[in-house]
Amino acid sequence: MEKVFYILNSAKGISLQTERGELVSVNALLDMFTGRRVFAFYGQMGAGKTTFIKYICEQMGVEDVVNSPTFAIVNVYQCAEDTIYHFDCYRLKNLQEAMDLGAEEYLYSGQYCFIEWPDIIEPLLPQDYVSVRIEVLDDERRRCVVSAL
Repeated sequence: MEKVFYILNSAKGISLQTERGELVSVNALLDMFTGRRVFAFYGQMGAGKTTFIKYICEQMGVEDVVNSPTFAIVNVYQCAEDTIYHFDCYRLKNLQEAMDLGAEEYLYSGQYCFIEWPDIIEPLLPQDYVSVRIEVLDDERRRCVVSAL
C-alpha cells in the first residue's frame, strides 16, 4: 500500500493534504496503517522529519516538548493511550550501537516508534514497518510518500 500526501507549512502551522488537496488528519493517516506501530522517516537534512513527527505527536495528544533526540538517540513521550518512542539514528555508527541501546525492545514493544535516519537499523525493523519518505518541494511544501508492505 502506498499513499502520497503533501505537508504544508504556513504561519498557521502544518497541515497534511492528499494529492487532490483534501485535508487529512493524523488519526486518518495512522488508521490507514492499522496495527502498524513502527514508522521510519527518510529524507535529506532539513526535509522536515522532526517537524512532521512533532506534528503527529501533538495531534496524538502529547503534551511534552517534542524535539529531535539527536544526542539521546531516543526520546519517550506519553499521550492518553500510548507511549511513543522517537528515535534519531543519525549519530549511530553501526547496528551494534542500536542493539546496545535496546532498540529491539522499543521496536517490538507494541508502542508507536517514529524513527529518523532509520537506514542503519533497518535490519532490526519489523517486516510490517511503515516507510515515510519526505521530499522537499520548496520552503513551505513537502511531498510525503507513505508506504508499507
